[in-house]
Amino acid sequence: MTNAPAVTRAPAKKAAARTPVLVVREDETPWTAKELKAVRSDLEHDIEQLRSELAHAQSDLVDLMRDSGDGAGDDQADAGAKTYEREQEISLANNAREMLEQNEHALERLDNGTYGICESCGNPIGKLRLQAAPRATLCMPCKKKQERR
Repeated sequence: MTNAPAVTRAPAKKAAARTPVLVVREDETPWTAKELKAVRSDLEHDIEQLRSELAHAQSDLVDLMRDSGDGAGDDQADAGAKTYEREQEISLANNAREMLEQNEHALERLDNGTYGICESCGNPIGKLRLQAAPRATLCMPCKKKQERR
C-alpha cells in the first residue's frame, strides 16, 4: 500500500448570476444597469397598477351584472344605458388585462435576455423606443407594417 496523499478538488465555483447582455442598434450605447433597473421598475409599477385597475373593473362589472336584474320596469333608455355601462366596464377590464399581459411579457423578455429583439424580424428594436414604450415587441419598420394591415 502506498501512502499517496489524498487528492482534493477545489469546490466548483457557482456561475455568477449575470444580467443578460441585451441587444441595441449599432448607433446606440449598451444598456446600463441603471437604465435596465429603471425599465424594470416602470414595468413592475405598471403591473401593480394594472392589477389594481383590473380588480376594480371586475368588481364594478360584477356589481353591474348583479344590479341589472331582469330589467323589468326599465324603459328602452334605461336598458340601453345599463348595457352601455356594462360594455364600457368589459372594455376597460379587457384593456387592463391586455396591458398587464404585455408588461409581464416584457419582464419575461428582460429576464431571459430577449428584451430589445423584434419578435417579427429579429433585429434590435431600439433602446430609445424601449425607453419610451417598454412593452414594445416590434421594431419601428415591423410596427408600421403591422399597423398598415
